[in-house]
Amino acid sequence: MKDVVFVRDLEVEAIIGINDWEREQRQKILVDLDMSCDAAAAAENDDIEKAVNYRSVTKACIKHIEESEYFLVETLAERLAALIRADFGVAWVRVRVRKPGAVRHSREVGIEIERGSRAGATG
Repeated sequence: MKDVVFVRDLEVEAIIGINDWEREQRQKILVDLDMSCDAAAAAENDDIEKAVNYRSVTKACIKHIEESEYFLVETLAERLAALIRADFGVAWVRVRVRKPGAVRHSREVGIEIERGSRAGATG
Protein backbone atom coordinates (compact mmCIF):
# COMPACT_ATOMS: atom_id res chain seq x y z
CA MET A 1 0.00 0.00 0.00
CA LYS A 2 1.28 3.44 -0.89
CA ASP A 3 0.01 6.28 1.25
CA VAL A 4 0.11 9.92 0.23
CA VAL A 5 0.03 13.04 2.37
CA PHE A 6 -0.98 16.13 0.43
CA VAL A 7 -1.12 19.92 0.53
CA ARG A 8 -3.45 21.83 -1.77
CA ASP A 9 -3.44 25.45 -2.91
CA LEU A 10 -0.44 26.63 -0.91
CA GLU A 11 -0.45 30.33 -1.82
CA VAL A 12 2.84 32.22 -1.88
CA GLU A 13 4.00 35.42 -3.58
CA ALA A 14 7.24 35.35 -5.51
CA ILE A 15 9.30 36.91 -8.25
CA ILE A 16 8.89 34.50 -11.15
CA GLY A 17 8.68 34.90 -14.90
CA ILE A 18 10.56 36.08 -17.95
CA ASN A 19 8.89 39.44 -18.59
CA ASP A 20 10.41 42.66 -17.25
CA TRP A 21 7.41 43.44 -15.03
CA GLU A 22 7.55 39.90 -13.57
CA ARG A 23 11.12 40.53 -12.45
CA GLU A 24 9.97 43.56 -10.40
CA GLN A 25 6.54 42.60 -9.09
CA ARG A 26 5.67 39.62 -6.90
CA GLN A 27 2.99 37.31 -8.24
CA LYS A 28 0.73 34.79 -6.59
CA ILE A 29 1.93 31.21 -7.01
CA LEU A 30 -0.21 28.22 -6.05
CA VAL A 31 1.48 24.95 -5.13
CA ASP A 32 0.04 21.47 -4.67
CA LEU A 33 2.12 18.70 -3.12
CA ASP A 34 1.63 14.93 -2.95
CA MET A 35 4.23 13.06 -0.90
CA SER A 36 4.63 9.34 -0.28
CA CYS A 37 4.42 8.27 3.33
CA ASP A 38 3.77 5.33 5.61
CA ALA A 39 0.63 6.44 7.40
CA ALA A 40 0.36 3.14 9.28
CA ALA A 41 3.77 3.59 10.93
CA ALA A 42 2.86 7.09 12.10
CA ALA A 43 -0.62 6.07 13.21
CA GLU A 44 0.57 3.01 15.14
CA ASN A 45 1.89 5.11 18.02
CA ASP A 46 0.38 8.47 17.01
CA ASP A 47 3.97 9.60 16.38
CA ILE A 48 4.71 12.75 14.36
CA GLU A 49 8.34 11.66 14.05
CA LYS A 50 7.20 8.81 11.78
CA ALA A 51 4.94 11.03 9.69
CA VAL A 52 5.63 13.45 6.88
CA ASN A 53 5.15 16.67 8.83
CA TYR A 54 3.22 18.75 6.31
CA ARG A 55 3.58 21.85 8.47
CA SER A 56 7.38 21.63 8.34
CA VAL A 57 7.30 20.84 4.62
CA THR A 58 5.06 23.82 3.82
CA LYS A 59 7.16 26.19 5.95
CA ALA A 60 10.30 25.12 4.06
CA CYS A 61 8.54 25.49 0.70
CA ILE A 62 7.16 28.94 1.55
CA LYS A 63 10.60 30.13 2.64
CA HIS A 64 12.20 28.78 -0.53
CA ILE A 65 9.56 30.28 -2.83
CA GLU A 66 9.62 33.70 -1.16
CA GLU A 67 13.42 33.86 -1.40
CA SER A 68 13.60 32.60 -4.99
CA GLU A 69 13.62 34.60 -8.21
CA TYR A 70 13.34 31.92 -10.88
CA PHE A 71 12.44 32.67 -14.47
CA LEU A 72 10.56 29.38 -15.00
CA VAL A 73 7.87 27.51 -13.08
CA GLU A 74 9.70 24.36 -14.20
CA THR A 75 12.76 25.41 -12.20
CA LEU A 76 10.69 26.20 -9.12
CA ALA A 77 8.94 22.82 -9.30
CA GLU A 78 12.26 20.97 -9.66
CA ARG A 79 13.82 22.81 -6.71
CA LEU A 80 10.80 22.17 -4.48
CA ALA A 81 10.80 18.47 -5.35
CA ALA A 82 14.52 18.21 -4.57
CA LEU A 83 14.12 20.09 -1.27
CA ILE A 84 11.24 17.87 -0.12
CA ARG A 85 12.99 14.64 -1.05
CA ALA A 86 16.33 15.64 0.50
CA ASP A 87 15.20 17.42 3.65
CA PHE A 88 12.17 15.32 4.56
CA GLY A 89 13.18 11.85 3.35
CA VAL A 90 10.27 11.54 0.95
CA ALA A 91 10.81 8.77 -1.63
CA TRP A 92 8.27 10.14 -4.14
CA VAL A 93 6.77 13.58 -4.62
CA ARG A 94 4.41 15.22 -7.08
CA VAL A 95 4.68 19.01 -7.29
CA ARG A 96 2.26 21.23 -9.19
CA VAL A 97 3.14 24.92 -9.54
CA ARG A 98 0.47 27.25 -10.94
CA LYS A 99 0.44 30.92 -11.93
CA PRO A 100 -3.12 32.26 -11.88
CA GLY A 101 -3.93 34.75 -14.64
CA ALA A 102 -0.60 34.32 -16.42
CA VAL A 103 -2.26 33.77 -19.79
CA ARG A 104 -5.21 35.75 -21.04
CA HIS A 105 -8.45 33.74 -21.26
CA SER A 106 -7.02 31.11 -18.89
CA ARG A 107 -7.61 30.69 -15.18
CA GLU A 108 -4.05 29.48 -14.60
CA VAL A 109 -1.01 27.88 -16.17
CA GLY A 110 1.71 25.78 -14.66
CA ILE A 111 3.63 22.54 -14.46
CA GLU A 112 3.22 19.23 -12.66
CA ILE A 113 6.22 16.97 -12.07
CA GLU A 114 6.83 13.71 -10.24
CA ARG A 115 10.20 12.80 -8.83
CA GLY A 116 11.38 9.62 -7.13
CA SER A 117 9.73 6.25 -7.17
CA ARG A 118 6.40 5.29 -5.68
CA ALA A 119 7.66 1.72 -5.74
CA GLY A 120 10.47 2.79 -3.40
CA ALA A 121 8.04 4.37 -0.96
CA THR A 122 7.26 2.42 2.17
CA GLY A 123 3.75 1.68 3.20
